[in-house]
Amino acid sequence: MADKPPVSVVIPVHNGERYLAEAIESVLAQTYRSFEVTVVDDGSTDQTPNIVKSYPELNYLYQANSGPAAAKNTGIRTAQGKFISFLDADDLWMPNKLRIQMAEFENDPELDIVTGLVQEFISPDVTANFTYRPRVKNDPLPGQVPGAMLIKRYLFERVDLYFDAEMRYGGTFKWFTRVNELNLHIKVLPELVLRRRIHGNNVSIHFKKEKEKIILQTLKASLDRKRAMNDKEKPIE
Repeated sequence: MADKPPVSVVIPVHNGERYLAEAIESVLAQTYRSFEVTVVDDGSTDQTPNIVKSYPELNYLYQANSGPAAAKNTGIRTAQGKFISFLDADDLWMPNKLRIQMAEFENDPELDIVTGLVQEFISPDVTANFTYRPRVKNDPLPGQVPGAMLIKRYLFERVDLYFDAEMRYGGTFKWFTRVNELNLHIKVLPELVLRRRIHGNNVSIHFKKEKEKIILQTLKASLDRKRAMNDKEKPIE
């Protein structure tokens, strides 16, 4: 039986026909070659299935539309590798992403997560008269998004790093809040690893509409968990 590849790449997608092929190609162009790719189709009604099936080397999973968090969780549960990496269906990896991140884990096995820099770009199909004209951060910033990270798979079960499937929007913010709570060993590399495409239908646009509510709910839940942990650690008088 062939050895399982150490890295499992999960691409969640819902009606992603416009950019999906570019995202897939950016994974297949990686200079680090030992990985598997699973595309989790979250109830697409466009040409997404046909695009994925044109790449026979990929794993294709279909589920009823349940949101991006649920799609990521499906990919995690079926992953075979010891490391998990995500890519949204409209973003792009830099060719050396996996190579430099895996090298970092080899140099320091105590690390839990390795990330890098993220740079936003406006998709070429966003025209000047488009209803939503997004603003981008031109300078690369530390990648506090799953697509920039390489994560040890065991963390999802050991410390419950699964995404909140009840949240259609804002799930990444809640997930990263949980990451910060756990004081994991995280290294941020100085290299660019992810180009994040900004366009008219980014999920983050919907998140902004409910941003204040989601942030308050997430921070309250985080404080409640910390209080509960502190109460457990108090000595019995």
